[in-house]
Amino acid sequence: MKKIRSASIYFLFAVIGAVILFPVLIAVILPIQDSDELERTFAPLAETGSRYVSIDYIPQYPTLKNFSKLLLYTPEFYKVFWNSILIVGSILLFQLLVAVPSAWAFAKFRFKGKELLFNLYVIFMLMPFQIMMLSQYIVLDGMHLMNTRLSIILPAIFSTFPVFLIYRGFADIPDDVADSARIDGANELQVLLHIGIPLGKSGILSCLVLSFLDLWNMVEQPLAFIKDKKLFPLSLYLPMLDIKNADIMLTAAIVTLIPAVFVFIIGQDFLEQGIIATALKE
Repeated sequence: MKKIRSASIYFLFAVIGAVILFPVLIAVILPIQDSDELERTFAPLAETGSRYVSIDYIPQYPTLKNFSKLLLYTPEFYKVFWNSILIVGSILLFQLLVAVPSAWAFAKFRFKGKELLFNLYVIFMLMPFQIMMLSQYIVLDGMHLMNTRLSIILPAIFSTFPVFLIYRGFADIPDDVADSARIDGANELQVLLHIGIPLGKSGILSCLVLSFLDLWNMVEQPLAFIKDKKLFPLSLYLPMLDIKNADIMLTAAIVTLIPAVFVFIIGQDFLEQGIIATALKE
């Protein structure tokens, strides 16, 4: 009976996994199809009839021509790719410079109003962008930063989510370790650099992974604050394409997915450790 139950659970997970991976499989298959085959596949979308799209799961004429067309003959792709790298990289760098000291202060310092302030951080973390969009728009417009990369970078630097996630890693560090370093003459910056960051790196790295995955795919912020298409990130480049550029659109989607998959694979262990640490109660 126990074996049957285990087999049923594995079968259920296999079905769920297949359903989840099916769109990814389609996204990988379509870009290696020939242009004529893609045209036949998407022909029903351009017609007014009732035919449905039919996909050949085994391409008749597999080719990498679509990738060469994107990477060699589509210069605007490199422009939006660089925009994404610049925006995401800048946000992650300055997020750490702000979030790491803030999380260390919440975890190891005692000051009046600490619990209230931390609860406010949690409340702001739970607020969706739609609630904060108008206030951010007014502030950015007053600072004359609209339609610039800084309109995306600046608000994200002070996000509360990295502070919350890194805080859990610092909170698990025994106070005696930091106190012994202070007794030996280390100042707070030295304690943070030589004790806090090395021992709390799982929370920091998991924060980097989660933040990268979120920032790499953000759509609402650049759509609301940027009007110049030359400043668009990759997340807005794909919606600009239409069915006439299906080969470029599908290939760009795969290339866009590669950095996110790479970061997730590299940081998977740290991500799991960070999530486990965040789930623990104080």
